[in-house]
Amino acid sequence: MRLISVVTPCYNEEENVEHVYRQVKAVFAGMPDYRYEHIFIDNASTDKTVARIKALAAIDPNLKLIVNTRNFGHIRSPIHGMLQARGDAIVQMVSDLQEPPELIAKFIGAWQEGHKIVVAVKDSSQESKAMWLLRRAYYRLIHGLSDISLIQNFSGFGLYDRSVIEILRKLDDPYPYFRGLILEIGFPVAEVPYRQPKRARGITKNNFYTLYDIAMLGITSHSKVPLRIATMVGFALSAVSLLVAFGYLVAKLMYWDSFSLGTAPILIGIFFFASIQLFFIGILGEYIGAIHTQVLRRPLVVEKERVNFDEPSRGAEDS
Repeated sequence: MRLISVVTPCYNEEENVEHVYRQVKAVFAGMPDYRYEHIFIDNASTDKTVARIKALAAIDPNLKLIVNTRNFGHIRSPIHGMLQARGDAIVQMVSDLQEPPELIAKFIGAWQEGHKIVVAVKDSSQESKAMWLLRRAYYRLIHGLSDISLIQNFSGFGLYDRSVIEILRKLDDPYPYFRGLILEIGFPVAEVPYRQPKRARGITKNNFYTLYDIAMLGITSHSKVPLRIATMVGFALSAVSLLVAFGYLVAKLMYWDSFSLGTAPILIGIFFFASIQLFFIGILGEYIGAIHTQVLRRPLVVEKERVNFDEPSRGAEDS
């Protein structure tokens, strides 16, 4: 019997973890030809999330738990959890039930047909219209900027063959943009469309900073276009500045007594060029920050505790 690993990252999801656990268990109850393990990786929750998972793990050895020493963020922790999984295929899904567990059966069906990567793609959503439009705009932007063809409306929810996970282990990226890395590998991808439901319990842990962080990570990891735009804009503005300066010189020579330069154009020009410079310095800083993170080579997470694991931690260095 082949083993399927379901990896669920969580942080302060005490209202949802039991529901996620029971729905995943129900899915595999209908697939007796497969064994499964359900791994929760907790980012040092401050509520009763860990206690509730431990209570469930005490009665079900299929349920496993990794507790991090602190909150390592929503980018690093899920990848670490996937690297600890033992399954022939690994499913990643969040704990808020906005990624329906019933799609796991469809993932496995596509995997049986030979697809090493099966992803869920949102074709619609019950979240707020403004957020849905904002997400679509971001996906279109990064798709247009990226050096590879990224999947729009894909959040990481899907199934990945063991061979894909082992490739990710060898890459040993300390701050990976998972949605892009799996496409960098080059395996054909099967897509499963779904309608994203509303969050039924609790509130989202994402905020502007976390969303901005993953947005910039996607751009800096897979595109040099912003840097090249900065170069081209610099050349273009230099040419415009020379033309404006030449125009002012000609006008002053022709109308020496009546033509007055004034302070308003000078101030507007200074603020305009300063804002352009600051914008592109910020872009450059994002790329330097990404390089700095890679150079530091810090671990994805540091574990505090494990429950129902027989083997020690499998870090990227073990590959």
